[in-house]
Amino acid sequence: MSMILEILKSIVFGVVQGITEWLPISSTGHLNFVNLFMPLNLYETAAMNAEYWNMYKVVIQFGSILAVLVLYWNKLNPFIPSKTANEKRKTYRLWLMAVIATIPTGIIGLLLEDIVDEKLSGPMVFGIMLIVYGILFIVLEKFQKKPVIRSTGMITVPKAFGVGLFQSLALIPGTSRSGATILGSTLLGFNRPTAVEFSFYLAIPTMLGASLLKLLKMKMAMGASGIIVLLVGMITAFAASMICIQSLMKYVRTHGFKVFGIYRIVFGILILILLALGKLPTGFGA
Repeated sequence: MSMILEILKSIVFGVVQGITEWLPISSTGHLNFVNLFMPLNLYETAAMNAEYWNMYKVVIQFGSILAVLVLYWNKLNPFIPSKTANEKRKTYRLWLMAVIATIPTGIIGLLLEDIVDEKLSGPMVFGIMLIVYGILFIVLEKFQKKPVIRSTGMITVPKAFGVGLFQSLALIPGTSRSGATILGSTLLGFNRPTAVEFSFYLAIPTMLGASLLKLLKMKMAMGASGIIVLLVGMITAFAASMICIQSLMKYVRTHGFKVFGIYRIVFGILILILLALGKLPTGFGA
């Protein structure tokens, strides 16, 4: 019965991951928030469960990555026989832009990750950043200039690198990787659909690298139960991501990001209230 319960929890976490990963609202924060009320308990000690959770909430992203690859397979795969030479060049160029955007994120992450974890991790920073970026999204909608980049094929090397710099802000808890990249892309002149789509592509190298690194750093053996629960979460995240990605692309073609800004502010205020009431652990939001 206990294993069935953990699998059901993992299904919930997969749905949360699949939805919040692509919205600019902090997927890790939402996973941590749900974990407060229904934590995974697969192992005998709290320390082992904590280590498993720190791995789980990162590696579950594999499911979300797979959804991007499936939905954009034709655009991302340069080896499709029916593609012309020009179409293949465009695909290679798109990957190049994604790699260029990942470079500053990787470098800044390696240099500052430990400092950020030591100085900026915690519910206070998490709640404040939710609110700050929520306000920025609302302000952005009000003062947004006419976009100059209306497709991924128009992205230049400086623009890609700039988006990567914005993405590195996601090191700070509560920022959100997709939130930072979407906000940065929009400020750099991307229209909404292109900003969101490019954010999807950047997730592939960024999240894949983070997931592999987390697995390599894990010191404990997961065992069969840990592997099963993780796989269930990834499969659910894949299914939820398939739906969310398509829905989000339809939404941003005719709507702005204001609703996400409002949501972030409300969620951030809730986090700060819970913190004031002593209901959040010290490491929440990391």
